[in-house]
Amino acid sequence: MTQSEISIGHPHQRLRRLRQSAALRDMVAEHQLSKTDLICPVFVTEINDKRTPIASLPQVDRIPLTELAAEAKRIQNLGLKSVLLFPVVDPAKKTNDGREAFNPEGLIQKAIACVRQAAPELIVMADVALDPFTTHGHDGILDSAGRILNDETVAALVRMSCSLADAGVHFVAPSDMMDGRIGAIRTALDAHGSTETGILAYSAKFASAFYGPFREAVGSGARGLDKKTYQLNYANVREALLEAEYDEAEGADLIMVKPGLCYLDILCRIKARSTKPLVMYHVSGEYAMLKAAVERDWLDEKPAVLETLTSMKRAGADLIVTYYAQWAAEHLLK
Repeated sequence: MTQSEISIGHPHQRLRRLRQSAALRDMVAEHQLSKTDLICPVFVTEINDKRTPIASLPQVDRIPLTELAAEAKRIQNLGLKSVLLFPVVDPAKKTNDGREAFNPEGLIQKAIACVRQAAPELIVMADVALDPFTTHGHDGILDSAGRILNDETVAALVRMSCSLADAGVHFVAPSDMMDGRIGAIRTALDAHGSTETGILAYSAKFASAFYGPFREAVGSGARGLDKKTYQLNYANVREALLEAEYDEAEGADLIMVKPGLCYLDILCRIKARSTKPLVMYHVSGEYAMLKAAVERDWLDEKPAVLETLTSMKRAGADLIVTYYAQWAAEHLLK
């Protein structure tokens, strides 16, 4: 039998019809990535008086307060809508209990006020955790045996949250993973008169190997620190679902999953259960791996970044925290 005699049929359903041009593919795309989806992390330092590169986060700098206004304006002018602030604190101000976190004249409080004034269209979020402020690098207060004291830590986080609200933050972002902290913070903010201050809860934050560059960036000295007694076991799904459920019930406005690429399934599962907007954190190690591959010419940056971030949207992310935010706004997105 010749090839011409073989009947291959004529399928009525030809799915390739909708893939024939870029315009058609864009028109029927199920998920679109935009600048408004991206939250830009910003490291604010009081250690140096000029921008300093972070070796493990190429093209990301620590920004001194003297240059923060200009940085905020640039982010706003790029069309991004939100920043997430992290402090790089003078080591001389660090203590076991991290009390500098709620100093009304502290670095992060000044940074919030600066961004609010310089770029009034930006939504300002700020990390709430003690690790940048503690001598030991843990997210909580330690007892004499080196154990994290949950309730004492929550009390400190409540004070920090109210202090950041006084400074003008739009959202506090508790990243510590202490039990009960979302309810305690919401209750305290309301009693403090800060009823409009929102909470971005790091609800499903896993004990991950992908945080190394971030810990270098904030100078916590915690790259190899074991945080498994409070961050989630990466083998568990139900535990993550419970954390998100509890945080939503306790008053969280936004629910986060962290890290990103290894936890798309977690995000998808939470999306099926939660009524809150969901955030995914494309973390420092994930960013660094992409940058390293691009620098070695193993990947083409634009399509790799677009595919990576779109995968998070597809899995259910309404917002994405990414160190690629400014780059994407400048080189990738309209």
